[in-house]
Amino acid sequence: MSSVSLREVRKKFGTVTAINGVSVEIADGEFVVLVGPSGCGKSTLLRIIAGLEDITSGEVVIGNKIVNDIKPKERDIAMVFQSYALYPHMSVAKNMSFSLSLSRTAKSVIDQKVNHAASILGLEDLLERFPKQLSGGQRQRVAMGRAIVRDPKAFLFDEPLSNLDAKLRVQMRTEIKELHQRLKTTTIYVTHDQIEAMTMADKIVVMRNGLVEQMGTPLDLYDKPDNTFVASFIGSPSMNFVTGVVRGGKKTTLVTADREELPLSQSAAAHNGREVIYGVRPQHLTPDRNGIKVKVVVIEPTGAETQIHAKLGTQSLVADFRDRVDVKPGDTIQLAPEVSSVHLFDKDTGKRLNA
Repeated sequence: MSSVSLREVRKKFGTVTAINGVSVEIADGEFVVLVGPSGCGKSTLLRIIAGLEDITSGEVVIGNKIVNDIKPKERDIAMVFQSYALYPHMSVAKNMSFSLSLSRTAKSVIDQKVNHAASILGLEDLLERFPKQLSGGQRQRVAMGRAIVRDPKAFLFDEPLSNLDAKLRVQMRTEIKELHQRLKTTTIYVTHDQIEAMTMADKIVVMRNGLVEQMGTPLDLYDKPDNTFVASFIGSPSMNFVTGVVRGGKKTTLVTADREELPLSQSAAAHNGREVIYGVRPQHLTPDRNGIKVKVVVIEPTGAETQIHAKLGTQSLVADFRDRVDVKPGDTIQLAPEVSSVHLFDKDTGKRLNA
């Protein structure tokens, strides 16, 4: 195991800047998730750590060693790809042991490591099968087993679950988290799925356009997003945003262009007259006969929850109820925002304001 440090890392492809001065400290044994939309640079950053992409400037440090000019095979890391990358003509056991065979590891050691990894991953009865005889989840386990047998300083995962169906994704998510808790190996995991990031990470790094927007624990990012991008990306359903002007007085409110009013804490009066973005999560809107009136547009029942898509004037809101509700499209209902959980963001920069 080992720590990983990225220091002002930059990567250009011709005139295009893919990574623009990223610095991240990953502690020994930490599970860090790089998350962001497609094209944000997260997979490029992972490939730079692996040595599969040259670095334009900055430093990549594994342990106490700068590895910028060290070949991938000499960095002592193991990477699990989205496509599994298994050799179709080799059995499960051969796939898992291939890197050890190349390094001329003794057969007795290879057998011990393969059997140990197979027992961890529940592959004991599949060692003689070939990849085409396996399900998607089993193939992903084999790819993970191939990484485990190397006992690397760090595991790198590049969207490993994106080819699996929804139910299997949830199962494999749990298995990878359990594997990390057991092995305590430094893990860097790339995904565009914020649910994976929230449920698996010790620390999340949110990226956009080659930059780090925010990093911290999952709940830190959920409770205190630095800006509207992070607020919208972390949490499901996404945070609601309503634009308006803060009006202070005996009662501080946000007044929208449609003259709708949303409640604010008295501390928000410090922004009196300022145009802001009012952020409230769907879970923090509750039915209340004294609440704001909204018109129901779409209802999405999931069994355990009910999501209501509605209009506040011309602006959209989503409410997420734990209970089943007897409403239909076109109905008017009243919702009360949980004022202590409301965020205010600057209208122009998107940065969170103190309120």
